[in-house]
Amino acid sequence: MRTLFLAFLLLAAGLPAKAGPEASPGQLVAERSRAVLAALAERREAFRKDPEALHAFVREQLDSVFDRDYSARLVLGRNGRDVDAEKLEAFADALTRNLLRRYGDALLEVDPGLEVRVKAETPLRGGRIVRVATEIQRRSGPPVPVDYLFHQTAAGWRAFDVIVEGVSYVQTYRSQFDQLLRSESLDSLTAKLARGEIRPGEG
Repeated sequence: MRTLFLAFLLLAAGLPAKAGPEASPGQLVAERSRAVLAALAERREAFRKDPEALHAFVREQLDSVFDRDYSARLVLGRNGRDVDAEKLEAFADALTRNLLRRYGDALLEVDPGLEVRVKAETPLRGGRIVRVATEIQRRSGPPVPVDYLFHQTAAGWRAFDVIVEGVSYVQTYRSQFDQLLRSESLDSLTAKLARGEIRPGEG
């Protein structure tokens, strides 16, 4: 789970991408990955002294590349079909903040020698979705396969799922939240996420 979230952050937490507005999903992944690794190398000690600054940095950049609301609706599955935008946004924000509290500091331990290699872009559903296949290459140990799913929005290409070694961010949380929502409301679940009483990906 920590590796999955790290892959998610490598995409989402970078500095503003150098690629232009017409950049392909694969170019966005490559630029974002390089940017976050460069930022960590430069600001690691400052972030280590002030973890909240790291979390704020991640949150500020997230919306420019990751479609949190769409991803959250997919996580909710059938439970999110009739959810209004305000409640969906609150759930997406609570989930993101919960994960940042638990895994955000993992960025501080990233090996500066790590590299992300984009292997392929595969159009799906008539090109409305693109799957970007990558590998996280480490100094020691085998490469870790990571795929990103993108869809086209009014603001350009936005990622909505991260798949690490076959484990999907969306699918991982959907099964857990589907079970929880059988016995409580979305409002209750969102409040518990915000308070850290639920640990996504566990149980």
